Amino acid sequence: MGAAGVGGAGYRRTVTPPRTATGSATPSARAKGRRRGARPSGTELLAAAVGAVPGGAERPGQLQMTTAIEECVAGGEHLLVQAGTGTGKSLAYLAPALTVDGPVVVSTATLALQSQLVDHDLPRLADAVEPVLGRRPTFAVLKGRHHYLCLARLDNSTEEEPEDTLFDAPAARPGGGTKWLGEAGRLGKQVERLRDWAEKTATGDRDELDPGVDDQAWRLVSMPARECVGATRCPFGQECFAEASRARAREADIVVTNHSLLAVDMLADRHIVPPHKLLIVDEAHELADRVSSAAQAELVPELIDRTTRRARTLLRPETAEALTAAGDALAVGLAEAPAGRITAGLPTPLREACTLLDAATRSALDAIGDVKSDDPDPVRKQQAKAALDELSTTAQRLLEEGDHDVAWVEKNDSGTRRALVVAPLSVAGTLATHLYDERTVVATSATLALGGRFDTVARALGLDAPPPAPPTPAAAALAARTGPGRPAAEAPGRRLASDVTTNAVVPATEGPGWRSLDVGSPFDYARQGILYVAAHLPRPSVSGLPEAAGEELLGLVGALGGRTLGLFSSRRAAQQAAELVRARTDLPVLLQGEEALPLLVRRFREERESCLFGVMSLWQGVDVPGDACQLVVIDRLPFPRPDEPLAAARAAAVDAGGGSGFSAVSVPIAAVRLAQGVGRLIRATGDRGVVAVLDSRLETARGYGPFLRRSLPPFWYTTRPEVARGALERLAKS
Repeated sequence: MGAAGVGGAGYRRTVTPPRTATGSATPSARAKGRRRGARPSGTELLAAAVGAVPGGAERPGQLQMTTAIEECVAGGEHLLVQAGTGTGKSLAYLAPALTVDGPVVVSTATLALQSQLVDHDLPRLADAVEPVLGRRPTFAVLKGRHHYLCLARLDNSTEEEPEDTLFDAPAARPGGGTKWLGEAGRLGKQVERLRDWAEKTATGDRDELDPGVDDQAWRLVSMPARECVGATRCPFGQECFAEASRARAREADIVVTNHSLLAVDMLADRHIVPPHKLLIVDEAHELADRVSSAAQAELVPELIDRTTRRARTLLRPETAEALTAAGDALAVGLAEAPAGRITAGLPTPLREACTLLDAATRSALDAIGDVKSDDPDPVRKQQAKAALDELSTTAQRLLEEGDHDVAWVEKNDSGTRRALVVAPLSVAGTLATHLYDERTVVATSATLALGGRFDTVARALGLDAPPPAPPTPAAAALAARTGPGRPAAEAPGRRLASDVTTNAVVPATEGPGWRSLDVGSPFDYARQGILYVAAHLPRPSVSGLPEAAGEELLGLVGALGGRTLGLFSSRRAAQQAAELVRARTDLPVLLQGEEALPLLVRRFREERESCLFGVMSLWQGVDVPGDACQLVVIDRLPFPRPDEPLAAARAAAVDAGGGSGFSAVSVPIAAVRLAQGVGRLIRATGDRGVVAVLDSRLETARGYGPFLRRSLPPFWYTTRPEVARGALERLAKS
């Protein structure tokens, strides 16, 4: 198939995307509306929002959170807020956000929460508070540039298709091999549909394209930020969808974005997200990892090959050949190197490959020169420059072997991915420097207080946190009565899963310029759920699902008759569990990977006796309230694997400084993951059920067991299997 089959004629769009925020007036009209009378408080706006919901009532934690945010904005302090499931934290932070001048930015980790805010919470809030504010508040969504259709790329798709997609390197696609003509024809049809869509869409947002297209087709018509020439030098600058989204964001009251773009904004000296006085980071336990990912870079042979082909027309033949030679050297070096963290300096073949690549990219960048407004094709030239510059920067970073970086070789099981990766050892310094300056930051999540304290997460987010205080006399007396590592629930008259004696909130922690707050949860965890730890099982030692744990799983699932969400530490363990339950029971078992995850979750909700088994993406992404999920089984404590390069490097750095890397790195990671997994059980006030942890270390490990238990909701606690099975049998009959 020729190039014309994919791209067609040069593209010209006649429809200009809108430039105003959703439902907004002009900025001047918006300001005029704000000056009309006394400005309502955040608590007044919250009351209006809650009152607009049929049967709605303010929740104490919700009101407490709103008040604290207003106080911190007024006092210039930052705030960490732990808000349990069911608190209504979205309204709790959106209401006071409307009292702040200029756009307020809300950042989320997941698309699910972003969609909830934009499609449900914000429209309802706008309806409810319009009479109180005297105008309708506005909001906008801001995503990375590559999420939007690029008219310049669409115009150039004819020329780029054979070069960048028709003959992509084999490893770029599952299964490898050169793309066959039928696949190219399918790609061409998708691009033609995108061309038609471009004439109709007002936003160019990929998420609004239904049905969607695959990633390969979208890459042809989107532009990564680093490759963009800028609106002033682009022939389509006045019609740019990405620029229009930024314009809408600047005019809106509330801007919803994501942690990945927020991280890129921080690393780019905050030139992407519009200036603002208040930043709300929801799902804040994910932020440090997203910043780390944004600061990560990699060298892949296929990327060098693709960059060389893209830049070839701008280079002398010998310069292009030098790039090709560097890519070949990297491929050889990666083939010889074992997967895993590099601890003794770059192996010689990889060091030589990086040296060749550094020299070749520098030469190529010198040959291309600056992008000028009168260049025949500034877009293509900028794309080539950006790709070469990224390769050059990454090669130099790897050659420096700085103490602040971690490098590793990454390979997948199928052999289709080989990469040399580098990432920062810590991002706490980056966050301390770029997250808090000239704005108030409110960080919130259901899992911010680990081990009953905020200081661990505070330090990870770049805040100066005090060391843990010694236990109070009451806590020391309780520990003496219950024994080391023994939860209070096992003592006479105690029944809580954590080592606190009541369903109290976590004590506040403060540091320079910040404070914390735990607003609790409206759920009565001690009455709604049981945390059962199978303390009689052997300590897990081998990968997969141990035989004893499998028998325990069968007993629990059989007692309830399905309705089980199984969260497993590895794909192998999930598969073994599914095979076991299928072989020994008649219950339908849904296994992650056998069908699309949204379809599996929907079937799990609808099929009362079904079980859903899966791995880490299920630990946070499943929300199944009601009796469809009344048993959550966790096969083992979710410590990072020893071969996770970043976690291993961070733990080694703590060990080298005289501390305990396991306690400082691995235990907090496990605490967040465990709390997220346990949180799948109680999603509404009427939910009841059991969380079963088939890892005896949660009960028997004196060092970290109590810390992990204090990171969990205060369920009724037991280590007796007959108690757990009895509760499940009663639920089965109800």
